[in-house]
Amino acid sequence: MSKRLFKFGKGKEVQNTKNKSEKTEFTKNYIPYMKAYLQETGKAVWMPRNYEKFSDEAYSKNAVAYRSINLIAQSIASIKWQLFAEDDGISKELKSHPALNLLHRPNPCRSGFEFLEALISYKLINGNAYILKIGGLNEQPQELHLLRPDRVSVIAGKGGIPAAYQYKIGDDEIIYPVDPISGKSAVLHIKYFHPLNDWYGLSPIEAAANSIDQNNNAGTWNQSLLQNGAKPSGALVVKTAEDGSGGALSDDQFDRIKNQIDEQFSGAANAGRPLLLEGGLDWKEMSLSPKDMDFIETKYSSARDIALTFGVPPQMLGIPGDNTYNNLAEARFAMWEQTILPLADQVIDSLNYWLLPQYGKNIRLSYKIDEISALSAKRDKVWDRIQNADFMTVNEKRQAVGLDTIEGGNQ
Repeated sequence: MSKRLFKFGKGKEVQNTKNKSEKTEFTKNYIPYMKAYLQETGKAVWMPRNYEKFSDEAYSKNAVAYRSINLIAQSIASIKWQLFAEDDGISKELKSHPALNLLHRPNPCRSGFEFLEALISYKLINGNAYILKIGGLNEQPQELHLLRPDRVSVIAGKGGIPAAYQYKIGDDEIIYPVDPISGKSAVLHIKYFHPLNDWYGLSPIEAAANSIDQNNNAGTWNQSLLQNGAKPSGALVVKTAEDGSGGALSDDQFDRIKNQIDEQFSGAANAGRPLLLEGGLDWKEMSLSPKDMDFIETKYSSARDIALTFGVPPQMLGIPGDNTYNNLAEARFAMWEQTILPLADQVIDSLNYWLLPQYGKNIRLSYKIDEISALSAKRDKVWDRIQNADFMTVNEKRQAVGLDTIEGGNQ
């Protein structure tokens, strides 16, 4: 809203309105002065909460969110799979198996690495990920495909179990029913917890949306300043002549200038555009300088919020500020232990329930934690403690670190 203020003798201020009966008459002791026109700021505008905007504003346009998602997704995709068959309480690793072949090449279009990377990226962007199994419900699957989350709808069922999943592209749609007893379907739904929704997960981007908007707008504002080379922010003041004449704009002049400012000089895209003033108008600077606003620190603060929402230490992304960990090795270890491995465990638990039973009752999927370099420091400490445990036999020590037993090792 714009306001126009007149000032009369002895400092009294009244608001001028279009209704003549409400106008205060000028008195003899009227003191001519400059009239100021103030344009009040509007409300903040945030990105819409939907998959398309999350993908565009966060993943495609925000470097911090993009790097956080890629770092987590590619780290999980790099984990080496292991398959075990259990018999009488003894686990034996299977070096070759149809389930491993399927996970290494889920379909002709994607490798196992690409499949897992896309799966985790969908989950981080949307809060939901969907895997489609090609083959009979109780048969060994032939292929695995990912369904884009915005094309999948959950059809509500009873007892907390979905009735079906609907996949729609344009006018074409496919319904995948869900078994009301086991909850199994040709579609596997992996999601984050959502406190307000029974069927869909909460995206980390939604929790970080305000910080992502701030970070994007800060970059847009800086770019506009560089391109325009100036930054008008203040008040337009109408000069008054020495004889007291002037000092006011007509309603048409006021509306025209107001519309010109709204259309050509407001918003991040127009930041810094030079303002051309008509005769009798003057510009009074009122804004804080970038130094006063601590502009760079504000951008770093929003970047740290984005990284922490995804569970990535800011040091891993090169964001300066309060470093929680002493070095990058500690930050990397914390990211794996607190973010990457729990997410990998969720995926593996889901596959063990949904996929592996079709290859046999006692087959279990896992991963080679010993080959994760980020956890080597912790692994070395465990090995040292086991090596120095004189109350353990050789075979007990070997089993504790995942090695097979040897003959005579029980002494």
